[in-house]
Amino acid sequence: MSRLRIFSEHQPDAPEFSSHDGDEIARELAKIGVHFERWQASQPVTAGATPEQVLAAYKSDIDRISAERGFTTVDVISIVPDNPKKEELRGKFLDEHYHNEDEVRFFVDGSGLFTLHVGEKVYEIECVKDDLIAVPDGTTHWFDMGPEPRFVAIRFFQQPDGWIGHFTGTDIARRFPRYDVPTTG
Repeated sequence: MSRLRIFSEHQPDAPEFSSHDGDEIARELAKIGVHFERWQASQPVTAGATPEQVLAAYKSDIDRISAERGFTTVDVISIVPDNPKKEELRGKFLDEHYHNEDEVRFFVDGSGLFTLHVGEKVYEIECVKDDLIAVPDGTTHWFDMGPEPRFVAIRFFQQPDGWIGHFTGTDIARRFPRYDVPTTG
C-alpha cells in the first residue's frame, strides 16, 4: 500500500504526517510540485512479461505523460532479489542527489522508497504497484529499493543523460531509516 510520511529534517524518528490514502498523498505532494497518480493496466501483465508487453499494457498513460512532459525515451527496469549486483544497484542512489530533468517512475510491480528533501521537510514516499511519481528536476532526494529489491518500473526520460545523479555531499539520507521492503504484495 502506498504511503507518505513527512518529517522535519531534524527529527527522522517522528513523522509529522502519515497517510496511505492515494488522494491525500497526491494533494500533499502537489504542494511541493511532485505529481502522484495511480494507473491500471489496459491488459493483464503477468510475471515474466517482456518490456514490450509491459509498455503495451500502459500505452495510453505512457503516451499521455510523455506528451504532457516532453519525454522522448521510455524503458522498463526489473530488479529481483537474486540479482548479483543488487547491493551495487541499491547503493547507487542512497545518498542525496538531484537530476537535471524530472524523475518519473511508474511501478508495474514491487515497491521502492523515494525520499525528498524540500526546504526543512523530508517527504518519504513508499511507491508500490500502480503508483506513478514525478519528482521535478532539481529536487534533492534519494531512492532505496531495499536489501532484497523486487520491482518492475517504467522510466521516462527527456535526454539520454537525464538519469545522472548530481550528489549534494550531505549526510541527511544516512540519518533517515532505510527501506524495509514489505514481505507481502
